[in-house]
Amino acid sequence: MLVTGGGRGIGAATALLAAARGYAVAVNFIRHPGAAEAVVRQIKDRGGQAVAVQADVSDEEEVERLFHTVDTTLGNLAVLVNSAGIVDVKARVQDMREPRLRRMLGVNVIGSMLCAAHAIRRLSTANGGKGGSIVNVSSAASRHGSPHEYVDYAASKAAIDTFTLGLAKEVAAEGIRVNAVRPGIIATEIHASSGDAERAQKLGSTLPLGRPGTADEVARAILWLASSEASYCTGTILDVAGGR
Repeated sequence: MLVTGGGRGIGAATALLAAARGYAVAVNFIRHPGAAEAVVRQIKDRGGQAVAVQADVSDEEEVERLFHTVDTTLGNLAVLVNSAGIVDVKARVQDMREPRLRRMLGVNVIGSMLCAAHAIRRLSTANGGKGGSIVNVSSAASRHGSPHEYVDYAASKAAIDTFTLGLAKEVAAEGIRVNAVRPGIIATEIHASSGDAERAQKLGSTLPLGRPGTADEVARAILWLASSEASYCTGTILDVAGGR
């Protein structure tokens, strides 16, 4: 399994759970090498197999290098989890500028598409592969738009929803299932990037379940979608959002 953005948050939780369930795991990261290495170390300490690979998923040359590293260190890919994603400080659209928008769409949308393209070349039965699974990480923001906070982030995740639906139909006959999870308010470090580190705790109490979710809860949904237990699911977008 290749987990992009696997050093922290939902990606890290997914990598750890995947290893516990028998996957050899590639933990991709772009910054915070110490966090990614810590995930790898935990996996190895528990008898698993893992490698940390630095690569910017919005850069095609780096994505190509990332997949080549996975090929040569872990063997045949079975699952891609597109977990790499960024948010920015809260802002109205009228105050957003091109560099922010290009970075947001580059990582959240183009990165997921580039990684999926490289995964399909390896997984597709039409290309001699054995099939497999792609799980994209969207966000409940795609459903409510995040006005006054980060409409650009919400729009990028809405693109992931549509990408999931279209790609699932495109590769279904080639042995590849494509699904997504749509997390809501999850207690991870990403909220600090918006300038409000306490956002998850403040908003969690307003949800029907009365609390923010955890990265582990999202990871369990991802691993289910990747597994044979979800063998008849493709084009599915699973909300993990506490009822919101």
